[in-house]
Amino acid sequence: MQEQSFLKIDGLQKNYGEGDARVEVLRSISCEASRGEICMLFGPSGSGKSTFLNLVGGLEPADSGSIWINGNEITSLGSRELVEYRRRELGFIFQFYNLVPDLTIRENIEVTQFLSEDPLPVDDLLHSLGLWEHRSKFPNQVSGGQQQRCAIGRALVKNPSLVLADEPTGALDYHTSKEILALMERINHEYGCTMVIVTHNDALRHMAHHILRLRDGELVEDVRNERVLSVSQIEW
Repeated sequence: MQEQSFLKIDGLQKNYGEGDARVEVLRSISCEASRGEICMLFGPSGSGKSTFLNLVGGLEPADSGSIWINGNEITSLGSRELVEYRRRELGFIFQFYNLVPDLTIRENIEVTQFLSEDPLPVDDLLHSLGLWEHRSKFPNQVSGGQQQRCAIGRALVKNPSLVLADEPTGALDYHTSKEILALMERINHEYGCTMVIVTHNDALRHMAHHILRLRDGELVEDVRNERVLSVSQIEW
């Protein structure tokens, strides 16, 4: 793995509300992640995990602090530049698949292919995701795990340098969760994309290169894993 700083966050602050109703959601967060790392973000509900992803993804503005992605400061970008940043650099994976019900599995992936100047081949991706035989089906004709595979394909077809995943296995059973995590692990190895994955499952720290933990908006853990295990070696 390259020891090149890819994601750098310095003094990140985010608040909601005014006056007595003002809530500090993120409190002066500073951390870094190297290119190609799987970074697991832990914390209880309300600790600021989703807000953290939204800020890194350029979906919400920070109140103060800076975010650097691949050498570019995104906290200084205007709205049009943020759109280009999300198109060029980012792939989003959510807990709920948000697939277009009237499009086939292939078409759901192709929707974002056209946003990229250097997309991955859809046929190759369908094979890698185990979706080739289901490519002409609609989302309601496949399982939850296959829908999540499609959502992963939609995020990856742009060939992003950064993948943000918010509880990607939260709606899946144990067996399917392990399959999806193994797939993400393999994608990380094959394509070298940096991944930030939000999860409540503490056992997954063993598959991460980098571990972050939030509590009440503060960063209380920031460590690199000395011994990374494959998903097949992890039980919970």
